[in-house]
Amino acid sequence: MRAAAVLLGVVLILGFSLAGFAAQPKSFIGSKACSECHQKEYASFSKFSKKAHSFKSIQIMSAKLEPAELRECYACHTTGYGQPGGFVSVEKTPELANAGCEVCHGPGSEHAQSGDKSLIQTKLTVEQCQTCHNEQRVKSFGFKPMLFGGAH
Repeated sequence: MRAAAVLLGVVLILGFSLAGFAAQPKSFIGSKACSECHQKEYASFSKFSKKAHSFKSIQIMSAKLEPAELRECYACHTTGYGQPGGFVSVEKTPELANAGCEVCHGPGSEHAQSGDKSLIQTKLTVEQCQTCHNEQRVKSFGFKPMLFGGAH
């Protein structure tokens, strides 16, 4: 009985010790974190891309929308909404309030930590853009994908 208790204790200690080494899921870190290594791209994105200031659109429309309609806006006008570690609210996740780099390139935590380009989406397709820039929204808002338009 005592041997079983000792064995259980060892297993628990090892389990808790190894838990810290478990792979952490990729998380969103916000565009400013990208600017540390990608200064030129971030400067261009911040100045020319409407996405860099997209939460303003939500604020302008918020008084006219029901809460459910407002949440639909978050999917395209914020970073990572509805995904683990993504936008929750301006109060809780202000760094993700605009549609930033990670909307197109994916969660950047692992890439930022290691610098490994294989840990971030670098080659984008028009199909990926169509999550937000689709026919229904283009007709409603008159915008187009910036894949080849120089978002950065």
